[in-house]
Amino acid sequence: MNLDRAVLAFAGAMVLVSLALTRYVSPYWAWLTVFVGLNLIQSSITGFCPAAKIFRAFGVKEGCAFK
Repeated sequence: MNLDRAVLAFAGAMVLVSLALTRYVSPYWAWLTVFVGLNLIQSSITGFCPAAKIFRAFGVKEGCAFK
């Protein structure tokens, strides 16, 4: 798995977890979904992604999007 796929998988997992928490715990967890969506938009514009930096520190090999 390269860095690009790891970031996308992590974002997707965070959205699903957020939706489950919104349904079963509190509607305020929907803000996590908003944060993930805004972070995806921001990273597509600027090329900076905090999750990519963390995955890179763990040794996930580079992809073409986050260099």
